[in-house]
Amino acid sequence: MNAVRKKRLFIVLAIVAGVGIAVALALSALQQNINLFYTPTQITNGEAPVDIRIRAGGLVEEGSVKRSSDSLQTDFVVTDGAARVTIRFHGILPDLFREGQGIVAMGKIDDSGMLLADEVLAKHDENYMPPEVKQALEQSGMNKHYEKTGEAKR
Repeated sequence: MNAVRKKRLFIVLAIVAGVGIAVALALSALQQNINLFYTPTQITNGEAPVDIRIRAGGLVEEGSVKRSSDSLQTDFVVTDGAARVTIRFHGILPDLFREGQGIVAMGKIDDSGMLLADEVLAKHDENYMPPEVKQALEQSGMNKHYEKTGEAKR
């Protein structure tokens, strides 16, 4: 092999190796930052990973919101009609947060199955429900009950 071809081969191999390393680093970064959505049924069935940040959502159960009198800690139960998950959030809840409404919480599940949320998102108007929550409610059949109570409109 002559010198010019060897030089070209090394340049092509260096470019391919550089692109391969860049793709590997990008995929690694994306995999670490992914937040998968889980329903309360999936969480209670053990399908959700423990100590990894996830998104969970459903309807806030009526009468389940318990606020601490001496801190910003709030415990509440979220359901998809088939299962229930307790969520503990330390902070200020969104203004639109209330019982009977769809929410999405982001956080980690502890060993007892409670979601320790670091962020809670509530719908922004009476016609909106997070797509993941809406799909989970439709699968469990709870969406019909939710629409009958007047909370959701199509």
